[in-house]
Amino acid sequence: MDKTVLITGGAGFIGSHVVRLFVNKYPEYRIVNLDALTYAGNLENLQDIENAPNYTFVKADITDAAAMNKLFADYAFDGVIHLAAESHVDRSITNPNAFLLTNIMGTANLLNAARESWKGSYEGKRFYHVSTDEVYGSLGETGFFLETTPYDPQSPYSASKASSDHIVRAYGNTYGLPFVISNCSNNYGPNQFPEKLIPLFINNIRSSKPLPVYGDGKYTRDWLYVIDHARAIDDVYHKGCNAETYNIGGFNEWQNIELVKLMCAEVDKQIGNEPGTADKLITYVKDRPGHDRRYAIDANKIKNELGWEPSVTFEQGLAKTIEWYLANEEWLNHVTSGDYQKYYESQYANS
Repeated sequence: MDKTVLITGGAGFIGSHVVRLFVNKYPEYRIVNLDALTYAGNLENLQDIENAPNYTFVKADITDAAAMNKLFADYAFDGVIHLAAESHVDRSITNPNAFLLTNIMGTANLLNAARESWKGSYEGKRFYHVSTDEVYGSLGETGFFLETTPYDPQSPYSASKASSDHIVRAYGNTYGLPFVISNCSNNYGPNQFPEKLIPLFINNIRSSKPLPVYGDGKYTRDWLYVIDHARAIDDVYHKGCNAETYNIGGFNEWQNIELVKLMCAEVDKQIGNEPGTADKLITYVKDRPGHDRRYAIDANKIKNELGWEPSVTFEQGLAKTIEWYLANEEWLNHVTSGDYQKYYESQYANS
């Protein structure tokens, strides 16, 4: 193998799409997928490539420093693409310490292991930290997040990600560790754990359950199809400049309520409901604490410097996403019931 690349969190939503892309696109690379298989890690996401000759799965937790040191010693990684993170804002409000431990100390453990493994010989090495636009805080009705926007995190989740961004930069500045960082907008697409808005609402419409919309529903987000995010990660890893940050976005904004109405209309259409059926399920609920009003990404740097841009419009991507969830009810049922967590034991019982 020409290179050995570690992808952390590779059984998660975004990570599984990155792993699949790298395994298929770079057969000359050994791809090691590291995941702790907490609630959002699902190896069923990767059944199509799990037997590929250049793919290896390792179950371990980035909060275990000794395990990370051993992993780097065993595989001598040339690169790291670090996606493993606690990532749901509502969960961070309920249990902030889990986010501080995983997102801050877990990242530090990986950095320490990389620094020890590479021992100052950084030729051909790269540590790529995948972050979020939420580190920038909240925007007013105008303006966009730039790579130079000051950090202003508003939740335990975004504060923990902001901290990990700073730690990565500090290791670059202090030890010369070669790194890149990207900050991405909201992702959607196949294989997303159904606590997130789009898969949750598709599942609720399918089951005729209420669609809970926070506050007045006018919170605004930029949305990016997950497969386009994987393509962007590929570009940043291979073509990005060391010590640079790249914002990744879909070049489109949607208020939550308008997104929900679009989703309702598309689900009704795909399952043969009368138009307006799903709209009746919309229910406004109490807002969550510290809810950022608007995110919007200026992704022109990655477009102009690396040649990346989204391959689908939001309407196209949403239609593809809904079609996937409706066609993969077994996957959705496994996730919502918890049965997906049995897959590791059945697949790796003798390993």
